[in-house]
Amino acid sequence: MISLALGGYASYGGIPLTGQVPMGPGSGFAVANEPFDAGLFTPLEALNALSEAEFTTFGHPAFPRYSVRAKKTRWCDTTVSSYTGYIDIEARHLFFYFFESRNDPDKDDVIFWTNGGPGCSSSLGLFMELGPCRVLDEKGPKFHPESWNSNANIFFIDQPIGVGFSYAEYGEAVSTTEEAAKDIAAFVAIFFENFSQFKGRPFHMAGESYGGRYLPVFAAEVYDQNARLIQQGLTPINLTSVMIGNGLTDEYSMIPSYFDMQCSGASVPPLNNVKTCVELKKTIPRCSKWLKAACIDHYDAIDCAAAAGFCGSAFQTSFWATGKNPYDISRDCEGGIEDLCYPITRHIRNYLDKPSVRTQLGVDPVVSGNFTSCSNKVGFAFSQTQDILHPTHDHVGALLEHGVRVLVYVGSYDWICNWVGNERWTLDLEWSGHDAFSSQSLRDWKVDGKFAGKTRSADGLTFATVHAAGHMVPYDKPKEALELVNRWLAGKDL
Repeated sequence: MISLALGGYASYGGIPLTGQVPMGPGSGFAVANEPFDAGLFTPLEALNALSEAEFTTFGHPAFPRYSVRAKKTRWCDTTVSSYTGYIDIEARHLFFYFFESRNDPDKDDVIFWTNGGPGCSSSLGLFMELGPCRVLDEKGPKFHPESWNSNANIFFIDQPIGVGFSYAEYGEAVSTTEEAAKDIAAFVAIFFENFSQFKGRPFHMAGESYGGRYLPVFAAEVYDQNARLIQQGLTPINLTSVMIGNGLTDEYSMIPSYFDMQCSGASVPPLNNVKTCVELKKTIPRCSKWLKAACIDHYDAIDCAAAAGFCGSAFQTSFWATGKNPYDISRDCEGGIEDLCYPITRHIRNYLDKPSVRTQLGVDPVVSGNFTSCSNKVGFAFSQTQDILHPTHDHVGALLEHGVRVLVYVGSYDWICNWVGNERWTLDLEWSGHDAFSSQSLRDWKVDGKFAGKTRSADGLTFATVHAAGHMVPYDKPKEALELVNRWLAGKDL
């Protein structure tokens, strides 16, 4: 989710985007001329070796800066084994949840899930969308039959540092996607090396919203890290696919699409009057020219920020005036900014604020404040580095060329990361499968014989809309979302 308070184009209208992108820290990977002694490493082998009473700490000598502490946690979905813990990067600590598959945990694929923001907790994905239980009211979690762990093992990670239950001891922060990617890739390698039951399993990196920026970079880091793993005599990660839901992958395709979503029948009847739409349409050529010159042809931090700020605000102002939910334009915004237009998020926050729940999950006592769905501090840090102004569609093209499949799915009612903008960048994507993909017309895909959306697919890339779903597709259309994912995991067309 891109937060109304901080992420996406909302930041262009409020927080000034200035400064340069800093260099990230080293990966922590053992250097080639100083190999570790593989004979000194003893993997844990199986997840069920973890204790329920206390954390078990493990790591790998190839990643000397990283360790992981995890525990078995009986809660939420009692039909499967679940685990929680922290990825410790010296004084920085990332919280995660892991649920085994309801089907066959010893054979099923592994999915990594992150929410967006930047700065939003993956507890939103877990408890509101695709997790094994949902917190729909103040009564707490309830079993969710359409969870994505129906046929897959799945992680939910609060990243980067400062999101959800993740924290830093001395105020350290991560402010770029490239920095965050190193932490995620290291954790993935440590996990698969320690729990050999998962070695070689198909691994899918999934998420939504700002995940459109995160995931292509995260997946590229995992893929490129494989060469170093092989060099160290370790097993490479079987990175099979990337799944981007309502993503912000190319903001320069997304900005003009805001006109389509407000002033045409691309999703629902036009939201704005004729006068407003005529004025907005006049803005498109100016913005397209300015953004291309300042951000794409030659990136200039000050000029690009100015262009994005002006153009983003031009389309936002008219949209906010409608009172509609930017994540679902078929409904009005309910609640305040903190609720992200969904009062259900209050129930999730209240649940995660309970001391008994935090103790059960193993949340570090140093995390003592009220739970927040999205961190303004993290969002501001990313805006200061202009992270959002660096599209990741080229990463998608490169991943496809290297055999990693990519699914881009979008709820048709979303405004902030809408289907029009996402379709545009997938059609324009430069890669060897461009002609085969872009030459196809959209076709219907169905679930139980009923229309579920539109799709096109070629050479490993699939674009799909989910009819009448908003930004959080699994929340609005859990049955269709699960069917989409199950078909994807099975390598089938929609």
